[in-house]
Amino acid sequence: AELRKASKRLSCHKRYKIQKKIREHHRKVRKEAKKRGHKKPKKDPGIPSAAPFKEELLREAEQRKQRLEELKQKQKLNRQKEHEKRRKLEAKKNAATIKEKAEGKESSGKSKGKTKKLLNKNSKKSFCRELMKVLEASDVVLEVLDARDPMGCRCPQLEQAVTCSGGNKKLLLVLNKIDLVPKDNIEKWLNYLKKEFPTVAFKSATMMKDKTMEQATKRHARVDFSETCQYFGSKCLLKLLQEYGRTQDKVIQVGVVGFPNVGKSSIINSLKGKRACNVGLARGVTKSVQTVHLDKQTKMLDSPSIIADPSNSALALALRSITDPEGSDSADVLEGVNAIINHCSKQQVMMHYNIPDFRDPAEFLSLLAQKRGMLKKGGVPDIENMAKSVLCDWTGARIKYYSQPPEFQKPPPYLTEQKIAEMQEGFNLNNLEQENSNTVQALKHPSPASSIAFQSAGMTNGTIEENKVIEEGSEWGNMDTSKEEEEEEEEEEEFTESDDDEDNVEENDDDVKEVNEGFALVSLTRDFLFSGNERSRSLSFSLDKPADEDDAYDFNTDYM
Repeated sequence: AELRKASKRLSCHKRYKIQKKIREHHRKVRKEAKKRGHKKPKKDPGIPSAAPFKEELLREAEQRKQRLEELKQKQKLNRQKEHEKRRKLEAKKNAATIKEKAEGKESSGKSKGKTKKLLNKNSKKSFCRELMKVLEASDVVLEVLDARDPMGCRCPQLEQAVTCSGGNKKLLLVLNKIDLVPKDNIEKWLNYLKKEFPTVAFKSATMMKDKTMEQATKRHARVDFSETCQYFGSKCLLKLLQEYGRTQDKVIQVGVVGFPNVGKSSIINSLKGKRACNVGLARGVTKSVQTVHLDKQTKMLDSPSIIADPSNSALALALRSITDPEGSDSADVLEGVNAIINHCSKQQVMMHYNIPDFRDPAEFLSLLAQKRGMLKKGGVPDIENMAKSVLCDWTGARIKYYSQPPEFQKPPPYLTEQKIAEMQEGFNLNNLEQENSNTVQALKHPSPASSIAFQSAGMTNGTIEENKVIEEGSEWGNMDTSKEEEEEEEEEEEFTESDDDEDNVEENDDDVKEVNEGFALVSLTRDFLFSGNERSRSLSFSLDKPADEDDAYDFNTDYM
């Protein structure tokens, strides 16, 4: 028999006792308040309608209020930067102590081979190691590109490593997410990319059916998964790989590589026809090599994402970095959103988000946070979390934007005519072009008016060799002790008060004084209008008083 939940009913004796205690408590609170003689503050009537220059005074008060808020925001950002510097300095010192302990343990008899085995799977070095395994084992490498920014998804280091490796390795480009880009733009990119590498147009399924999906559809019959489960271009890509496998007369291994969130695992799931690899909106879901057998002649190798080099622009790091926006520093996320907004058409961004005109990316985030109700305590827009949300939208498949291919075809230095011919050898390019046109025609594409025009930053440099990776947590461990000491001294000097910092503090004080002077002027005007002859006599005295002695203007009582 099932156990019943405990009843919440109380006996009358207990309920009346609780009510009595509550009445006694309220009586005690009222009595104490009466002793203190607490009175409600009188509400300020504000500036009357008959006051001269009322609108100008109110406008000036509003402007000074905004300036004070901006000043507070600047001071807050400065405090955050100082906090980040201190945090990095502490992390550096902790890393140095950890390194000393590790060296002591190694000298006591532990081998270096064991320490290498203990490498964290989430580390960048582990990602590079797994990626190199895929590149070495693959006969054909599929470089997956986001159709919204194909040039920004290309990695010159990866392409050079494949084309110059020898051993009859092939490199194919897969243009994924073509349903998010206008039809004319897709055709332009296909014509541009096919002159360098064989290119396949593809639309992967974002959600494949498995046992859990079937159970969900049975429970919720109204849920429609038809759009998310559709995929296009899989037959073309499968046919291309199978024909190449027949010419090689062996089981071919196909490696799928690319930057985060381009749809590597989704392409494998679409080719397989069911969910074989884990997929998700977060970056870096795949952490190691995964093998999926398509048929007897074809084996797919899923790989971790390419690590974007720190020397790239802020735009490239925002869209292609392996670090998830939720785990990134707020300053880096804000810088990334600023770069994205500055590389887009302003009018189209306003139409897409349905917000009024904005002066800069900070105002854009503030307006969007107010529109979506993402506010902090006191109704202040939560700009940091709004920036993370916007960045997730742009790296995912929510925003429809497109970039134009370069006007002139200029292949990279490592891609000579001989290399291009070698990469195209063994593939039926005429049949591939026909299949691509059929795939593009079968899909429903957004119009250029409903998409956002985007200016690409060009190819993104990546790190594919393990020895060139610098971990964020242990990057100090690879440096010499002399360099560590120099950096520590430099960072400590930054925390000492300099003349420039003192000047900034004085400037901030001047701004606050100016704001207080303006508020004092508004309060004087109100006093003059409400007062009699006595107030008018003392007006000259109050005007001669310095602004520091006047009371600051209360924003809460300002009538706007």
